[in-house]
Amino acid sequence: MENKSNPKKLSIIIPAYNEARTIHFILNKINQVVLHDSLVKEIIIVNDASTDDTEKAVLAFQNNYFEEIRYYKHHSNMGKGAAIQTGIKEASGDYIIIQDADLEYDPNEYNILLKPALEGYADVVYGSRFMGGKPHRILFFWHTIGNRFLTFLSNMFSNLNLTDMETCYKLFDAKILKSIPLKEKRFGFEPEITQKIARIKGIRIYEVGISYYGRTYEEGKKINWKDGFRAIWCIFKYGLFKL
Repeated sequence: MENKSNPKKLSIIIPAYNEARTIHFILNKINQVVLHDSLVKEIIIVNDASTDDTEKAVLAFQNNYFEEIRYYKHHSNMGKGAAIQTGIKEASGDYIIIQDADLEYDPNEYNILLKPALEGYADVVYGSRFMGGKPHRILFFWHTIGNRFLTFLSNMFSNLNLTDMETCYKLFDAKILKSIPLKEKRFGFEPEITQKIARIKGIRIYEVGISYYGRTYEEGKKINWKDGFRAIWCIFKYGLFKL
């Protein structure tokens, strides 16, 4: 039976770069989420040297927040992967999930990802934008083709059958994630972590369907074709060599 005096904790890592316009919206959504099994939330925001008012927005919200919220910042822009690595190092929860600071992913679906882990089936859960009956914004054809190609290529090297390797929503058993040495500082986190967890003997990886409310570039989307080529390089690099 779960010890109610010492409930399990979900660490929510939010890498943020120039998200002053939206970060308070995502924090409000996280604030309203009630986790199953009386899990508590720990929000870890890592500001990757934003040049806008991201820090001001976070600190203003922090003063009125009833959950545990911890704020860190990089003094130079190091990339999303580096911000995630800082968050992993500082996380104290039993589970860790990555949450972008924009509005593309819905925190109300944390419980969907937590379910296989809390029921004792999964060590890692990927939230797939390409399965299930959840809403998905219709945007870029070539992004979809690119994502499917990267997932296919990743599966070839990892011997997994994922449908969405590039998804932001990845939930991990914290002990496992903290034990993995990560190297990618920018958008190579997704292929790197996928190749590395696939090598862990006996690891249980699940996938669940999630919603996706994508952004246009005018609305602040940052990933581009160069990041796609970097992902291909990372799949080959970490798929072929144990780095």
